[in-house]
Amino acid sequence: MSIELTWLGHATWLINDGHHRILLDPFLNDSPTAPQKANEVDADFILVSHGHFDHVADVAEIANRCNATVIAGFEVAEWFAKQHDVKSTTGMNIGGSLTLPFGSVKMTPAIHSSQLPDGSYGGVAGGFLVMIGERTLYFACDTALFSDMQLLRDKGIDVAILPIGDLFTMGPRDSVTATNYLNPKQVLPTHYNTWPPIEQDAESWAEMVRAGATAEPIVLQPGQSHVIE
Repeated sequence: MSIELTWLGHATWLINDGHHRILLDPFLNDSPTAPQKANEVDADFILVSHGHFDHVADVAEIANRCNATVIAGFEVAEWFAKQHDVKSTTGMNIGGSLTLPFGSVKMTPAIHSSQLPDGSYGGVAGGFLVMIGERTLYFACDTALFSDMQLLRDKGIDVAILPIGDLFTMGPRDSVTATNYLNPKQVLPTHYNTWPPIEQDAESWAEMVRAGATAEPIVLQPGQSHVIE
């Protein structure tokens, strides 16, 4: 079974296993790099890593239009249910796992803040291990480098998606260290080049990975896909 992984700019990703569409942190309408608007993207499940605007802006619109299930930290899931009338939400927390029609999701730690756009408490930020068939994808989401990433290397990660923008998350050099901690087969960059403060040269990052880690770096442009066989 092949899995299509599409970068929709900033920290937004679409995973398609041929039967289910899993959308992560949709930020499309107000993103200067998104190749599509929210009304052009469909989803069955929406994963939300934390409450910041650039990760939740289009969740409610897509969820309500597609009848998608929103899966997020408890406080964020409750906020979407109460403030945006999202009909299907599942709240979880760090370390918890959830069995889903496509496989399973485990919420992992992240070192980052979380506040919802209206100032509501957004709980803690997290990342996701997404298991589909025999494949494991790790979305670190917005996070600093932390040594406990090493605890995930025994999960047999096929693809890791790591932020490289710096300033608000880890930067390129820390992401190389994270790659070594995680030991994935392939690694893709995210959360960069949306605005000038997080501009990065992704090709230079890829060279750093080749020189300092064993994973294969893959750089996508917004709208491009990578197929995991």
